[in-house]
Amino acid sequence: MSKKIRKKSSKSDSSGTARAATVNRIKPARNVDMTASGKLKSRLTSPFSQAGELAEGSLAPPFKLPREDGTHVSLADFAGTKLVIFFYPRAGTPGCTREAMDFTRLAKEFAASGTTVMGVSSDSVKAQESFRNKHKLSTPLVSDEKHDMLEAYNAWGEKSMYGKTFTGVLRTTVLVDEAGRIARIWRRVKVEGHADEVLAAARRL
Repeated sequence: MSKKIRKKSSKSDSSGTARAATVNRIKPARNVDMTASGKLKSRLTSPFSQAGELAEGSLAPPFKLPREDGTHVSLADFAGTKLVIFFYPRAGTPGCTREAMDFTRLAKEFAASGTTVMGVSSDSVKAQESFRNKHKLSTPLVSDEKHDMLEAYNAWGEKSMYGKTFTGVLRTTVLVDEAGRIARIWRRVKVEGHADEVLAAARRL
């Protein structure tokens, strides 16, 4: 009798251990969600956040931010038109000034192709206003001091300069088509000739 009881108890313990191990294997890690395919994905903590790298063909992340004239702009404002967004590190610096002036120089050509151009950086609204006035820039300059839009468009991250590593704006340009999808992404932009290249791409859409 005692042997049978011990055997049954052993079987029960083994089954319980197996079930616990199975539960531990399938329990999702903290702060993650399960997709329909059973894969884990990061839980979005912001309406701007994107799981992984922004890809061409995906919907452009929404935004609503202040611009240099004190008004606000959102992705919805450009529905049905093409939109070029150039993300630049800092207003007033040589490379950013050249890039903004090049897009201003081609403003009429972009308009003729049904494309609006706007610049985005983490500078304050006041800094953007000074930047516009000093260089007579015609493109809207958007202020994203909290980096929400910059992060959503993968234009905020680690960079290095003069041997130092820091976090900041990654010079990036995104072309959004009339349907609100990402048509083209330029990363690690070289300013020379860049605005002309973007115009050519917008004309082909």
